[in-house]
Amino acid sequence: MAKARTATVFFCQNCGYESAKWMGQCPACKQWNTFTEEKVTETKKGGAKSLKTSASPMNISEVTVENEERIPTGIHELDRVLGGGIVKGSLSLVGGDPGIGKSTLLLQVCRNLANSKRKVLYISGEESMHQIKMRAERIGTFEEEMLLYCETDLDAITNAILKTKPEFAVIDSIQTMYSEDLSSAAGSVSQVREVTAAMMRVAKENNIAVFIVGHVTKEGVVAGPRTLEHMVDTVLYFEGEREAAYRILRGVKNRFGSTNEIGVFEMCNNGLVEVENPSKTMLNGRPIDASGSVVVCSMEGTRPILIEIQALVSPTSFQMPRRTAVGIDYNRVNLLMAVLEKRLGMNLGNCDAYVNIAGGIKMNEPAIDLGIVLAIISSYRENPINEKTICFGEVGLSGEVRAVSMAEQRVTEAKKLGFDECILPQVSLDSMKDSGSVPKGIRLTGVRSVKDAMDAILK
Repeated sequence: MAKARTATVFFCQNCGYESAKWMGQCPACKQWNTFTEEKVTETKKGGAKSLKTSASPMNISEVTVENEERIPTGIHELDRVLGGGIVKGSLSLVGGDPGIGKSTLLLQVCRNLANSKRKVLYISGEESMHQIKMRAERIGTFEEEMLLYCETDLDAITNAILKTKPEFAVIDSIQTMYSEDLSSAAGSVSQVREVTAAMMRVAKENNIAVFIVGHVTKEGVVAGPRTLEHMVDTVLYFEGEREAAYRILRGVKNRFGSTNEIGVFEMCNNGLVEVENPSKTMLNGRPIDASGSVVVCSMEGTRPILIEIQALVSPTSFQMPRRTAVGIDYNRVNLLMAVLEKRLGMNLGNCDAYVNIAGGIKMNEPAIDLGIVLAIISSYRENPINEKTICFGEVGLSGEVRAVSMAEQRVTEAKKLGFDECILPQVSLDSMKDSGSVPKGIRLTGVRSVKDAMDAILK
Protein backbone atom coordinates (compact mmCIF):
# COMPACT_ATOMS: atom_id res chain seq x y z
CA MET A 1 0.00 0.00 0.00
CA ALA A 2 1.32 3.43 -0.93
CA LYS A 3 2.19 5.72 1.91
CA ALA A 4 1.88 9.47 1.49
CA ARG A 5 4.15 11.87 3.30
CA THR A 6 3.68 15.61 3.31
CA ALA A 7 6.84 17.66 3.23
CA THR A 8 7.48 21.39 3.21
CA VAL A 9 9.77 22.70 0.48
CA PHE A 10 10.75 26.12 -0.75
CA PHE A 11 10.74 27.20 -4.40
CA CYS A 12 12.43 30.18 -6.02
CA GLN A 13 9.80 32.13 -7.94
CA ASN A 14 12.41 33.46 -10.34
CA CYS A 15 14.16 30.30 -11.53
CA GLY A 16 12.27 27.41 -9.88
CA TYR A 17 15.16 26.27 -7.64
CA GLU A 18 13.97 23.88 -4.92
CA SER A 19 15.34 23.92 -1.37
CA ALA A 20 14.48 22.14 1.87
CA LYS A 21 14.85 25.37 3.86
CA TRP A 22 14.21 29.05 3.29
CA MET A 23 17.15 31.11 2.05
CA GLY A 24 17.43 34.84 1.61
CA GLN A 25 19.34 34.57 -1.65
CA CYS A 26 18.74 31.94 -4.31
CA PRO A 27 22.01 30.06 -4.99
CA ALA A 28 21.00 29.46 -8.63
CA CYS A 29 19.88 32.89 -9.91
CA LYS A 30 21.35 35.04 -7.07
CA GLN A 31 18.04 36.89 -6.52
CA TRP A 32 16.96 37.98 -3.03
CA ASN A 33 13.70 37.18 -1.24
CA THR A 34 12.24 35.00 -4.00
CA PHE A 35 11.60 31.80 -2.01
CA THR A 36 8.02 30.72 -1.27
CA GLU A 37 6.90 27.90 1.00
CA GLU A 38 4.83 25.05 -0.42
CA LYS A 39 3.62 21.70 0.89
CA VAL A 40 4.29 18.74 -1.37
CA THR A 41 2.86 15.25 -0.91
CA GLU A 42 5.33 12.48 -1.66
CA THR A 43 4.00 9.01 -2.43
CA LYS A 44 6.13 5.89 -2.05
CA LYS A 45 5.00 2.91 -4.05
CA GLY A 46 6.14 -0.62 -3.33
CA GLY A 47 7.16 -3.25 -5.84
CA ALA A 48 9.53 -3.22 -8.70
CA LYS A 49 9.67 -0.17 -10.92
CA SER A 50 8.27 -0.77 -14.38
CA LEU A 51 10.50 -0.10 -17.33
CA LYS A 52 9.24 2.38 -19.91
CA THR A 53 10.05 1.81 -23.55
CA SER A 54 11.33 4.77 -25.46
CA ALA A 55 12.82 5.53 -28.84
CA SER A 56 16.48 4.69 -29.29
CA PRO A 57 19.02 7.42 -30.08
CA MET A 58 19.31 8.31 -33.77
CA ASN A 59 22.12 9.70 -35.85
CA ILE A 60 21.51 13.33 -36.79
CA SER A 61 21.97 12.46 -40.47
CA GLU A 62 19.00 10.06 -40.23
CA VAL A 63 16.61 12.71 -38.91
CA THR A 64 14.31 14.10 -41.62
CA VAL A 65 13.20 17.72 -41.43
CA GLU A 66 10.04 18.97 -43.10
CA ASN A 67 8.95 22.56 -43.47
CA GLU A 68 6.62 23.31 -40.58
CA GLU A 69 3.08 24.08 -41.61
CA ARG A 70 1.97 27.43 -40.25
CA ILE A 71 -1.63 28.26 -39.56
CA PRO A 72 -2.48 31.91 -40.40
CA THR A 73 -4.41 33.57 -37.58
CA GLY A 74 -6.16 36.13 -39.77
CA ILE A 75 -4.46 38.90 -37.76
CA HIS A 76 -1.41 40.14 -39.67
CA GLU A 77 0.20 41.85 -36.67
CA LEU A 78 0.05 38.62 -34.66
CA ASP A 79 1.38 36.58 -37.58
CA ARG A 80 4.32 38.98 -37.82
CA VAL A 81 5.20 38.46 -34.14
CA LEU A 82 4.82 34.66 -34.45
CA GLY A 83 7.04 34.55 -37.53
CA GLY A 84 4.36 33.87 -40.14
CA GLY A 85 1.61 32.07 -38.24
CA ILE A 86 0.94 29.37 -35.65
CA VAL A 87 3.15 26.27 -35.81
CA LYS A 88 1.35 22.97 -35.20
CA GLY A 89 2.45 21.22 -32.02
CA SER A 90 3.82 24.43 -30.50
CA LEU A 91 3.22 25.76 -26.98
CA SER A 92 2.95 29.55 -26.67
CA LEU A 93 2.63 31.78 -23.61
CA VAL A 94 0.79 35.13 -23.68
CA GLY A 95 1.40 37.39 -20.66
CA GLY A 96 0.24 40.87 -19.72
CA ASP A 97 -1.47 43.03 -17.12
CA PRO A 98 -5.12 42.36 -16.23
CA GLY A 99 -7.56 43.92 -18.70
CA ILE A 100 -4.96 44.66 -21.37
CA GLY A 101 -6.57 42.35 -23.96
CA LYS A 102 -4.98 38.89 -23.71
CA SER A 103 -8.23 36.94 -23.67
CA THR A 104 -9.80 39.26 -26.26
CA LEU A 105 -6.94 38.71 -28.71
CA LEU A 106 -7.01 34.93 -28.34
CA LEU A 107 -10.79 34.89 -28.68
CA GLN A 108 -10.43 36.80 -31.96
CA VAL A 109 -7.87 34.22 -33.12
CA CYS A 110 -10.32 31.45 -32.21
CA ARG A 111 -13.04 33.18 -34.22
CA ASN A 112 -10.85 33.49 -37.32
CA LEU A 113 -9.68 29.87 -37.13
CA ALA A 114 -13.22 28.58 -36.48
CA ASN A 115 -14.58 30.56 -39.41
CA SER A 116 -11.90 28.95 -41.61
CA LYS A 117 -13.32 25.50 -40.69
CA ARG A 118 -10.66 24.58 -38.13
CA LYS A 119 -11.60 22.89 -34.86
CA VAL A 120 -10.86 25.16 -31.90
CA LEU A 121 -11.14 24.49 -28.15
CA TYR A 122 -11.25 27.39 -25.68
CA ILE A 123 -10.70 26.31 -22.06
CA SER A 124 -11.41 28.89 -19.37
CA GLY A 125 -10.82 28.62 -15.66
CA GLU A 126 -11.84 32.21 -14.88
CA GLU A 127 -15.08 32.85 -16.79
CA SER A 128 -18.31 30.95 -17.28
CA MET A 129 -19.59 29.97 -20.72
CA HIS A 130 -22.20 32.74 -20.57
CA GLN A 131 -19.51 35.37 -19.92
CA ILE A 132 -17.39 34.09 -22.80
CA LYS A 133 -20.44 34.07 -25.07
CA MET A 134 -21.25 37.69 -24.20
CA ARG A 135 -17.70 38.77 -25.01
CA ALA A 136 -17.68 36.70 -28.19
CA GLU A 137 -20.85 38.39 -29.49
CA ARG A 138 -19.18 41.76 -29.04
CA ILE A 139 -16.21 40.59 -31.14
CA GLY A 140 -18.09 38.94 -34.02
CA THR A 141 -19.84 35.83 -35.25
CA PHE A 142 -18.56 32.32 -34.55
CA GLU A 143 -19.08 29.06 -36.40
CA GLU A 144 -19.86 25.62 -34.93
CA GLU A 145 -16.21 24.57 -34.88
CA MET A 146 -15.64 26.76 -31.83
CA LEU A 147 -15.83 24.66 -28.63
CA LEU A 148 -15.99 26.01 -25.07
CA TYR A 149 -14.99 24.20 -21.88
CA CYS A 150 -14.89 25.60 -18.34
CA GLU A 151 -12.64 23.51 -16.11
CA THR A 152 -9.61 23.86 -13.83
CA ASP A 153 -8.68 20.20 -13.21
CA LEU A 154 -5.68 19.14 -15.30
CA ASP A 155 -6.83 15.56 -15.87
CA ALA A 156 -10.27 16.69 -17.09
CA ILE A 157 -8.66 19.27 -19.41
CA THR A 158 -6.24 16.71 -20.84
CA ASN A 159 -9.06 14.23 -21.47
CA ALA A 160 -11.16 16.93 -23.17
CA ILE A 161 -8.29 17.84 -25.50
CA LEU A 162 -7.56 14.19 -26.37
CA LYS A 163 -11.28 13.49 -26.93
CA THR A 164 -12.06 16.50 -29.16
CA LYS A 165 -8.68 16.55 -31.02
CA PRO A 166 -8.70 20.26 -31.88
CA GLU A 167 -6.11 21.92 -34.12
CA PHE A 168 -5.89 24.90 -31.77
CA ALA A 169 -6.46 25.11 -27.99
CA VAL A 170 -6.39 28.02 -25.53
CA ILE A 171 -5.79 27.68 -21.75
CA ASP A 172 -7.05 30.78 -19.89
CA SER A 173 -5.28 31.00 -17.55
CA ILE A 174 -2.40 28.77 -16.45
CA GLN A 175 -2.57 30.08 -12.85
CA THR A 176 -6.12 28.72 -12.38
CA MET A 177 -5.31 25.14 -13.44
CA TYR A 178 -4.24 22.50 -10.93
CA SER A 179 -3.22 18.86 -10.74
CA GLU A 180 -4.67 16.61 -8.03
CA ASP A 181 -1.35 14.81 -7.76
CA LEU A 182 0.06 17.88 -6.00
CA SER A 183 -1.23 19.16 -2.68
CA SER A 184 -0.22 22.78 -3.29
CA ALA A 185 -2.77 25.41 -4.29
CA ALA A 186 -3.50 26.43 -7.86
CA GLY A 187 -1.09 29.10 -9.12
CA SER A 188 1.79 27.95 -6.95
CA VAL A 189 5.21 27.28 -8.42
CA SER A 190 4.87 23.50 -8.44
CA GLN A 191 1.34 23.60 -9.91
CA VAL A 192 2.22 26.02 -12.71
CA ARG A 193 5.27 23.96 -13.61
CA GLU A 194 3.35 20.66 -13.60
CA VAL A 195 0.42 21.98 -15.65
CA THR A 196 2.74 23.59 -18.21
CA ALA A 197 4.74 20.37 -18.58
CA ALA A 198 1.50 18.41 -19.11
CA MET A 199 0.27 20.86 -21.75
CA MET A 200 3.63 20.64 -23.49
CA ARG A 201 3.36 16.85 -23.69
CA VAL A 202 -0.18 17.08 -25.07
CA ALA A 203 0.86 19.66 -27.70
CA LYS A 204 3.93 17.75 -28.90
CA GLU A 205 2.45 14.24 -28.90
CA ASN A 206 -0.82 15.19 -30.62
CA ASN A 207 0.46 17.96 -32.91
CA ILE A 208 -1.92 20.53 -31.37
CA ALA A 209 -1.08 24.23 -31.17
CA VAL A 210 -1.70 25.33 -27.57
CA PHE A 211 -1.77 28.91 -26.28
CA ILE A 212 -1.68 29.51 -22.51
CA VAL A 213 -2.49 32.81 -20.80
CA GLY A 214 -0.30 33.87 -17.89
CA HIS A 215 -0.85 36.63 -15.35
CA VAL A 216 2.07 38.92 -14.60
CA THR A 217 3.53 40.25 -11.37
CA LYS A 218 4.06 43.90 -10.48
CA GLU A 219 7.52 43.64 -12.05
CA GLY A 220 5.90 42.75 -15.39
CA VAL A 221 6.97 39.10 -15.60
CA VAL A 222 4.73 36.03 -15.65
CA ALA A 223 3.73 34.94 -12.15
CA GLY A 224 5.24 31.59 -11.19
CA PRO A 225 8.66 30.08 -11.90
CA ARG A 226 10.88 31.64 -14.54
CA THR A 227 11.37 28.14 -15.89
CA LEU A 228 7.89 28.50 -17.39
CA GLU A 229 9.34 30.74 -20.10
CA HIS A 230 12.09 28.22 -20.80
CA MET A 231 9.61 25.37 -21.29
CA VAL A 232 7.36 26.98 -23.90
CA ASP A 233 8.24 27.59 -27.55
CA THR A 234 7.02 31.18 -27.81
CA VAL A 235 6.64 33.95 -25.21
CA LEU A 236 4.50 36.98 -26.05
CA TYR A 237 4.02 39.99 -23.78
CA PHE A 238 1.32 42.64 -23.98
CA GLU A 239 2.59 46.13 -23.17
CA GLY A 240 0.74 49.38 -22.64
CA GLU A 241 -1.55 51.01 -20.12
CA ARG A 242 -5.15 49.89 -19.86
CA GLU A 243 -6.24 53.50 -20.25
CA ALA A 244 -4.15 53.99 -23.40
CA ALA A 245 -5.56 53.27 -26.84
CA TYR A 246 -2.55 51.43 -28.26
CA ARG A 247 -1.29 48.04 -27.13
CA ILE A 248 2.06 46.50 -28.06
CA LEU A 249 2.41 42.73 -28.46
CA ARG A 250 6.10 41.90 -28.15
CA GLY A 251 7.71 38.53 -28.86
CA VAL A 252 10.55 37.97 -26.35
CA LYS A 253 11.14 34.32 -27.30
CA ASN A 254 10.34 32.44 -30.49
CA ARG A 255 11.81 29.09 -31.52
CA PHE A 256 10.23 29.38 -34.95
CA GLY A 257 11.03 32.99 -35.89
CA SER A 258 12.89 36.16 -34.97
CA THR A 259 12.62 37.59 -31.47
CA ASN A 260 11.70 41.10 -30.35
CA GLU A 261 9.16 41.52 -33.13
CA ILE A 262 6.22 43.71 -32.18
CA GLY A 263 2.60 44.03 -33.25
CA VAL A 264 0.60 47.19 -32.63
CA PHE A 265 -3.09 47.05 -31.76
CA GLU A 266 -5.78 49.55 -30.83
CA MET A 267 -8.48 48.67 -28.32
CA CYS A 268 -11.94 49.40 -29.76
CA ASN A 269 -15.52 48.46 -28.89
CA ASN A 270 -15.37 45.37 -31.09
CA GLY A 271 -12.05 44.14 -29.71
CA LEU A 272 -8.44 44.68 -30.72
CA VAL A 273 -7.91 46.27 -34.14
CA GLU A 274 -4.46 45.95 -35.72
CA VAL A 275 -2.54 49.09 -36.64
CA GLU A 276 -0.90 48.37 -40.00
CA ASN A 277 1.21 51.56 -40.14
CA PRO A 278 2.30 52.31 -36.55
CA SER A 279 4.76 55.05 -37.58
CA LYS A 280 2.07 57.15 -39.22
CA THR A 281 -0.30 56.58 -36.32
CA MET A 282 2.27 57.49 -33.66
CA LEU A 283 3.15 60.77 -35.38
CA ASN A 284 -0.43 62.04 -35.66
CA GLY A 285 -0.96 65.32 -33.83
CA ARG A 286 2.72 66.36 -33.67
CA PRO A 287 3.27 69.97 -32.56
CA ILE A 288 4.46 72.49 -35.16
CA ASP A 289 7.46 74.73 -34.40
CA ALA A 290 7.64 73.52 -30.80
CA SER A 291 10.98 73.10 -29.05
CA GLY A 292 11.92 69.80 -27.46
CA SER A 293 10.24 67.62 -30.11
CA VAL A 294 12.12 65.31 -32.49
CA VAL A 295 11.32 62.16 -34.47
CA VAL A 296 13.58 59.10 -34.17
CA CYS A 297 13.58 55.74 -35.94
CA SER A 298 13.76 52.60 -33.81
CA MET A 299 14.04 49.01 -35.05
CA GLU A 300 11.75 46.51 -33.37
CA GLY A 301 12.83 43.17 -34.77
CA THR A 302 12.78 43.70 -38.52
CA ARG A 303 10.30 46.59 -38.45
CA PRO A 304 11.38 50.26 -38.42
CA ILE A 305 9.07 52.43 -36.31
CA LEU A 306 9.11 56.22 -36.21
CA ILE A 307 8.27 57.74 -32.85
CA GLU A 308 8.26 61.23 -31.39
CA ILE A 309 10.46 62.02 -28.39
CA GLN A 310 9.47 65.04 -26.33
CA ALA A 311 11.62 66.84 -23.77
CA LEU A 312 10.85 69.71 -21.43
CA VAL A 313 13.74 71.43 -19.64
CA SER A 314 13.00 74.35 -17.31
CA PRO A 315 14.68 76.00 -14.31
CA THR A 316 13.78 74.22 -11.10
CA SER A 317 12.00 75.80 -8.16
CA PHE A 318 13.28 73.19 -5.73
CA GLN A 319 16.63 72.38 -4.16
CA MET A 320 16.68 69.00 -5.90
CA PRO A 321 15.78 69.14 -9.62
CA ARG A 322 13.16 66.69 -10.84
CA ARG A 323 13.86 64.03 -13.47
CA THR A 324 11.01 62.12 -15.15
CA ALA A 325 11.18 59.60 -18.01
CA VAL A 326 8.09 57.99 -19.57
CA GLY A 327 8.58 55.16 -22.05
CA ILE A 328 12.38 55.44 -21.75
CA ASP A 329 14.83 54.02 -19.22
CA TYR A 330 15.19 56.60 -16.45
CA ASN A 331 18.86 55.82 -15.83
CA ARG A 332 19.62 56.18 -19.53
CA VAL A 333 18.16 59.70 -19.55
CA ASN A 334 20.29 60.70 -16.54
CA LEU A 335 23.38 59.29 -18.25
CA LEU A 336 22.77 61.26 -21.44
CA MET A 337 22.16 64.46 -19.48
CA ALA A 338 25.49 63.93 -17.73
CA VAL A 339 27.15 63.59 -21.15
CA LEU A 340 25.63 66.92 -22.24
CA GLU A 341 26.85 68.64 -19.08
CA LYS A 342 30.38 67.27 -19.46
CA ARG A 343 30.90 67.45 -23.23
CA LEU A 344 28.83 70.53 -24.17
CA GLY A 345 29.03 72.52 -20.94
CA MET A 346 25.23 72.69 -20.56
CA ASN A 347 24.18 73.66 -17.04
CA LEU A 348 21.43 71.11 -16.43
CA GLY A 349 22.08 70.67 -12.71
CA ASN A 350 19.58 73.41 -11.78
CA CYS A 351 16.89 72.40 -14.30
CA ASP A 352 13.92 70.07 -14.17
CA ALA A 353 13.87 67.62 -17.06
CA TYR A 354 10.93 65.61 -18.39
CA VAL A 355 11.38 63.17 -21.29
CA ASN A 356 8.47 61.34 -22.89
CA ILE A 357 7.74 59.06 -25.85
CA ALA A 358 4.44 60.11 -27.39
CA GLY A 359 1.80 57.41 -27.87
CA GLY A 360 2.40 55.43 -24.66
CA ILE A 361 4.96 53.10 -26.28
CA LYS A 362 8.14 51.90 -24.54
CA MET A 363 11.50 51.85 -26.33
CA ASN A 364 14.87 50.67 -25.07
CA GLU A 365 16.94 50.53 -28.25
CA PRO A 366 20.26 52.46 -28.00
CA ALA A 367 19.54 54.06 -31.41
CA ILE A 368 17.12 56.51 -29.79
CA ASP A 369 19.94 58.07 -27.72
CA LEU A 370 20.57 60.76 -30.32
CA GLY A 371 16.87 61.68 -30.34
CA ILE A 372 16.84 62.08 -26.55
CA VAL A 373 19.93 64.28 -26.69
CA LEU A 374 18.60 66.52 -29.47
CA ALA A 375 15.20 66.88 -27.77
CA ILE A 376 16.87 68.01 -24.53
CA ILE A 377 19.14 70.45 -26.41
CA SER A 378 16.18 71.82 -28.37
CA SER A 379 14.15 72.45 -25.21
CA TYR A 380 17.13 73.90 -23.31
CA ARG A 381 18.02 76.32 -26.13
CA GLU A 382 14.35 77.02 -27.03
CA ASN A 383 15.22 76.13 -30.60
CA PRO A 384 12.60 74.13 -32.53
CA ILE A 385 13.83 71.28 -34.76
CA ASN A 386 12.61 71.13 -38.35
CA GLU A 387 9.50 68.93 -38.42
CA LYS A 388 10.82 67.15 -41.54
CA THR A 389 14.02 66.07 -39.76
CA ILE A 390 14.58 62.62 -38.33
CA CYS A 391 17.53 61.23 -36.38
CA PHE A 392 18.96 58.02 -34.91
CA GLY A 393 22.26 56.94 -33.34
CA GLU A 394 23.82 55.63 -30.14
CA VAL A 395 25.61 58.09 -27.86
CA GLY A 396 28.67 57.04 -25.84
CA LEU A 397 30.07 58.50 -22.62
CA SER A 398 32.69 60.45 -24.55
CA GLY A 399 29.96 62.22 -26.48
CA GLU A 400 30.62 60.22 -29.66
CA VAL A 401 27.73 59.10 -31.90
CA ARG A 402 28.15 55.41 -32.66
CA ALA A 403 26.84 53.34 -35.54
CA VAL A 404 23.59 51.38 -35.35
CA SER A 405 22.28 48.42 -37.33
CA MET A 406 19.96 48.57 -40.36
CA ALA A 407 20.67 52.22 -41.13
CA GLU A 408 19.43 51.89 -44.72
CA GLN A 409 16.03 50.51 -43.62
CA ARG A 410 15.61 53.37 -41.15
CA VAL A 411 16.36 56.02 -43.78
CA THR A 412 14.04 54.34 -46.30
CA GLU A 413 11.17 54.31 -43.80
CA ALA A 414 11.73 58.02 -43.05
CA LYS A 415 11.68 58.82 -46.77
CA LYS A 416 8.38 56.93 -47.20
CA LEU A 417 6.71 59.12 -44.59
CA GLY A 418 7.83 62.38 -46.18
CA PHE A 419 10.94 63.35 -44.17
CA ASP A 420 13.56 65.25 -46.16
CA GLU A 421 16.54 65.23 -43.74
CA CYS A 422 18.09 62.52 -41.60
CA ILE A 423 20.77 63.03 -38.94
CA LEU A 424 22.68 59.77 -38.48
CA PRO A 425 26.10 58.54 -37.34
CA GLN A 426 28.91 59.34 -39.79
CA VAL A 427 30.10 55.74 -39.58
CA SER A 428 26.69 54.47 -40.76
CA LEU A 429 26.67 57.02 -43.59
CA ASP A 430 30.14 55.93 -44.73
CA SER A 431 29.06 52.27 -44.70
CA MET A 432 26.01 53.07 -46.84
CA LYS A 433 28.22 54.98 -49.32
CA ASP A 434 30.73 52.11 -49.52
CA SER A 435 27.98 49.61 -50.29
CA GLY A 436 26.29 51.98 -52.74
CA SER A 437 22.95 51.78 -50.90
CA VAL A 438 22.37 55.48 -50.14
CA PRO A 439 18.64 56.24 -50.66
CA LYS A 440 17.93 59.21 -52.93
CA GLY A 441 15.41 61.96 -52.28
CA ILE A 442 16.44 62.60 -48.65
CA ARG A 443 19.35 64.70 -47.31
CA LEU A 444 21.70 62.77 -45.03
CA THR A 445 23.75 64.56 -42.37
CA GLY A 446 26.49 62.48 -40.75
CA VAL A 447 27.62 63.41 -37.23
CA ARG A 448 30.53 62.09 -35.17
CA SER A 449 29.71 63.66 -31.79
CA VAL A 450 26.87 65.31 -29.88
CA LYS A 451 28.47 68.69 -30.71
CA ASP A 452 28.14 67.96 -34.43
CA ALA A 453 24.51 66.94 -33.87
CA MET A 454 23.82 70.17 -31.95
CA ASP A 455 25.37 72.25 -34.74
CA ALA A 456 23.21 70.40 -37.27
CA ILE A 457 19.93 71.40 -35.58
CA LEU A 458 21.03 74.93 -34.61
CA LYS A 459 22.24 75.96 -38.06
